[in-house]
Amino acid sequence: MVDINEYMNTPVTDDYAAGVELSIRKKFHKELFSRFAKAINEYKLLKPGDRVAVCVSGGKDSFLTAKLFQELKRHDKFPFEVEFLCMDPGYREENRRMIEFNAAKLNIPLKIFDSSIYDTVFGIEKNPCYLCARMRRGHLYSFAKELNCNKIALGHHYDDVIETILMGMLFGGQMQTMMPRIKSTNFEGMELIRPLYLIREDDIKRWRDYNGLQFIQCACRFTEEKGYCSAEGADDSGSKRLFTKHLIAELKKTNPYVEGNIFKSVENVNLNTVIAYKDDGARHSFLERFDD
Repeated sequence: MVDINEYMNTPVTDDYAAGVELSIRKKFHKELFSRFAKAINEYKLLKPGDRVAVCVSGGKDSFLTAKLFQELKRHDKFPFEVEFLCMDPGYREENRRMIEFNAAKLNIPLKIFDSSIYDTVFGIEKNPCYLCARMRRGHLYSFAKELNCNKIALGHHYDDVIETILMGMLFGGQMQTMMPRIKSTNFEGMELIRPLYLIREDDIKRWRDYNGLQFIQCACRFTEEKGYCSAEGADDSGSKRLFTKHLIAELKKTNPYVEGNIFKSVENVNLNTVIAYKDDGARHSFLERFDD
């Protein structure tokens, strides 16, 4: 891997961005753009007239999301608008510079706005990550609405989905998934979409490496101080998600279909074999219908 400083001294040219776009169109079309388009169609993530705010955090997933939306816009199949926004919750200077550099390198007209979320949650002992995530989501919705957007797009991919399913079972005692689209409860008329829902993380990494790109992986002060992650490829030991990722990799050694089976498990729920379930927050038991 090229040294970060050396990487950020590479020239920013239109030819380079065009080459990255060509790789999406040609070499990685099946793995990336086709699955992106399939998710949009299958889950009805876009409709004519939508104005989407693509939220760029600085990592490989969100930058790819931005490039895929640019490619979709280039196809001009139906009318929609797209904005590219990045919220700086208090990044270290080098992380902020790298986000700005990659946006310029990839020809993404990124709008960056500042907040003080990291300062707000840094000293909180109980559930700082949960609070931080909620605050970041709220800020993104708010800024997107200022830009007259009705949807925000996040870069969660297929592997995030299956890890979330398994994490919920192992650590939360619940069966749930990361949904491809969600209506906001606090911002009327706003929706969150996940257009990378069917894209594998390894394919995103191959696209990144093929184009010689480097991105920040994690810019959270808490995880940086704990030594979990700080840059692309850094260690993330101690993370429940990484534990789950490794567990799935181990299971795959004996069952090559395990990833697809985890994904399908939330599509093939048989309520006749479920002891209890929740619907809009209300708990229901199999006993309610047992004597029918």
